[in-house]
Order: sequence, then structure tokens, then C-alpha cells
Amino acid sequence: MTTDNTTGSVTETHSGNTRPPGNARPLVVLDIVGLTPKLLAHMPALAALGERGFRARLDTVLPAVTCTVQSTLLTGELPAVHGSVANGWYFRDLGDVLLWRQSNTLVGGEKIWETARRTDPDYKVANICWWYAMGADVDLTVTPRPVYYSDGRKEPDCYTWPPSLHDELTARLGPFPLFTYWGPNAGIPSSQWILGAARQVFDEHHPDLTLVYVPHLDYDPQRSGPDSPATHRAARQLDDALGPLIDHFLSAGATVVALSEYGIAPVSRPVDINRALRRAGLLEVHTQDGMEYLDALASRAFAVADHQIAHVYVRNPADIPAVAGILGQLDGVDEVLDEKGKAAHGLDHDRSGELVAVAASDAWFTYYYWLDDDRAPDFARQVEIHRKPGYDPAELLYDDTVSGVKLRALGQVARKKLGLRYRIRTVPLDPAPISGSHGRLPDDPDRGPVLLCSEPELAREAYAATEVKPLLLRLAGLAADPDSLVGAATDSLEGDPS
Repeated sequence: MTTDNTTGSVTETHSGNTRPPGNARPLVVLDIVGLTPKLLAHMPALAALGERGFRARLDTVLPAVTCTVQSTLLTGELPAVHGSVANGWYFRDLGDVLLWRQSNTLVGGEKIWETARRTDPDYKVANICWWYAMGADVDLTVTPRPVYYSDGRKEPDCYTWPPSLHDELTARLGPFPLFTYWGPNAGIPSSQWILGAARQVFDEHHPDLTLVYVPHLDYDPQRSGPDSPATHRAARQLDDALGPLIDHFLSAGATVVALSEYGIAPVSRPVDINRALRRAGLLEVHTQDGMEYLDALASRAFAVADHQIAHVYVRNPADIPAVAGILGQLDGVDEVLDEKGKAAHGLDHDRSGELVAVAASDAWFTYYYWLDDDRAPDFARQVEIHRKPGYDPAELLYDDTVSGVKLRALGQVARKKLGLRYRIRTVPLDPAPISGSHGRLPDDPDRGPVLLCSEPELAREAYAATEVKPLLLRLAGLAADPDSLVGAATDSLEGDPS
């Protein structure tokens, strides 16, 4: 088996077990974002993993978004305990909305490697691009981390631990392809690089547990919908990359688990939740250079939109009933969770909003707070995931209202390479083309997350997300008690499907 050093794609040339003797029951966990039973129909190599062992429904948590679900998978806890209440939230002590933080100190609860090391102090763990990677007490870490130069340039790169791993990986695979990891050019090269890195770390560093994040099915299902021809092509493309790598892990004696955090469902209605709050006189902005910026500290209420859920922060408790009433009447809002509702979903954490809005099944929340596009901040038209006070799936699109937008973007990249200042306006302010979203609990199991395992012994119809950690410990040979698979954290949830 060989790895293409340019793209990271893997091809089949088995040469036997590459792992040294004595490493018992290595475990590889592939987090394949957006994987559903529907998409498995287009992925025969991956489906074969479940046929070899078992396939189960994975009952996810609310919100069904990356940071929340991954934190539950790794701790066995609900957001009320681990604190990752979304992909980002309002940091009340800073007066700022921050998404996509990377520090592992933000995640509470006992992580799987901490539990494993109580049985095996030498248990070795590699994290290949799962979130909250920086500062995690694992042995090997790889995570995207651009270089931010003082002149404003942003160049692709990654962070690794130990630092020497950076040059080991980039010498063989090239720089991390950041601009295919997110943005209008997001596509297969980033997943190929990650799979190549996983193969290299597995073969050369021999971790007991290898966690691998595979993002490719996050892109086209949002751009064009989960049932589009483009999405089906993406599924087949990823399957071609995954099949040989899974075979390699199996031939090396590893147990392989593939799972997803959520499934992406068709949507057709963007819901401007912050604009509704602004029109009600609850959200405030301040203006600089003709551009409007959210003033979180001055606002009586505002929302941090994250796909199909929004944490709504209300400064004065006396305003909560009025805000809940406004949200409840907003077209596209299915449910507004108060304290009791948050507790029912294990979302009653101090980081959560005073209210949590859940979108209708065919709707999703924008972060937009300006009422006139001419007053939008400049970052709204750019890929700026760290400056926007909410998630923006339109970053996956090109703005067709800009004449020759792709050529203009290439021109700006050329300016960057010459060391000149540049600004790329690619992101549309019209969210209508977005055709897929997630975050609410799935209405259809065929569009929900799934778990596949190469070993048949622990087969079940369904696993709760809180049960994945004990399942993995069982597969690793570190939890012999069958009762350890009972997801006690889910017992208090209303309508628990398990």
C-alpha cells in the first residue's frame, strides 16, 4: 500500500502487517462528517465495513454540530457536563462571540484517553484533526492552523504535537491544503491529506487509538443538498479514498470504527433570527467606516446562529418571556427551549443562551444582523470564520453577483504571492442557494448519523452518542464490564430513542 505524497490519496499495495508486534488491539476511529445510511448506498467500500462487523444507528445530541458531538463522543457526557454547547458561543466575560476555538481546556469531562490510561498508563493516542485538539493530553496531534503574517496574509499550515511531526508530514504530503478544507474551493484534497497523515502516523508512530476527522461530505450536501448529483459524486470520491486505507488498517490488525456526528437534511428557508431581534429593538450595533458591527454588550438580546440551532443571549431575565414570544412567532422556528427545555436535552450549561431556538426541519439560521447589505461589515463577504458572530455556510459558495468572481479571486491570490495586501470578496450575502443543514435532531433515521464497526461482537441496533466512549473502550480491550455500555447520561432525556 502506498501514499501519494502530493495529495495524500492512498492506493492498495499491501505488504502485510506494518505494525510492530506487541501492540494489542489498535483502534482507528474515522469521523466521517455527514455520513448517513442514504449516502452509504453510494459508498460500497465503506458499507463493507459494516457488513464485516455491524452497522448501527447513532443517536446524536442537540445540537448536532461538530464540536458538541465530538465532545460527547470522547467524554460520554452531554453538553451540560462537557460545556461544548455549539461550535461557538458568547463568552460573557469577554463580551464577544467566538467560534471554532481550538483549546482542549474548553471541554470538561473525562476524555477517553484519560479513562484508558487509568487501566493502561502507556495508552498512546493520535488525534488527526478532531476538534479541540490543541493542548489535549494526547501523544500525537495534527490540526489545521494557518500562518497569520503581520501584513495580513494567511498561509496554509498545520499545528502538530510533537513539533517534529510537522516536518515529517509536510515533507511527504506537502503543506496542509487549507483552502480546500473550508471555503468556496472546499473539496477532496483536504480529506486526502488528512487520510495520508493518518496512514503515516499509524505506520510510523503506532498509536493504540487513532482519531481521524474526514470532512469531505460536509461540503456538497450544504451547497447543493444531500440528494444532489454533486453530493453522490462526493460520496463515491471519498469512498475511493477510504477503501484502501480501511483495508490497510484491517490488515495491520486494527479494529476500525467509522461514524458520523450528524446527517445533513434538505433545507430551503434561511431564517434571519438576529434581524428579527433587531427590528424588535433588542439587538444593538455600532458603526465604523460605514459598516455595522454587532454590539453584544449593549444588546438586550441577540442570537449566535449555528446551522439549525441558535443560542439566544438575553441580558435581563425580565426580557426572557418577551424574547421567547418573538422567536416563537418567527417563521421557520420550530421550538424555543427555556431552562426546562434545555435541561431535557442536556444543554443546561452556563455557556448556553438563556433561550435556544431550534429551526424547522426545512429551515436554518443566518447570523445576519444588518438590515441593509450596504452596511454589512467587510468580513461578511469573505471567508472569516473567526470574525463572524455565527456560522455562515455561504462561505462555501462563490458570489455570482461579482463579475468574474473566480478570476478576481485568482488575481488576489497572485497579489498575495507578491507580498501585496489583498482582500478577496467571494462570499454572497444571499443565503438562498444553501440547500442542506443540520443541528436539530434528525427526523428521518436515513438522514441521521450512523456507526459502523469491523468487529461483530458488540452489534446493536442503535448506540447513543454518550455510549460511544464505553464502546470504544470495550473494543480496545480496556472495559470488560458489559454494563459499561449503558448510557446513563441519556436516561434523563425526553424521548430517548435507545
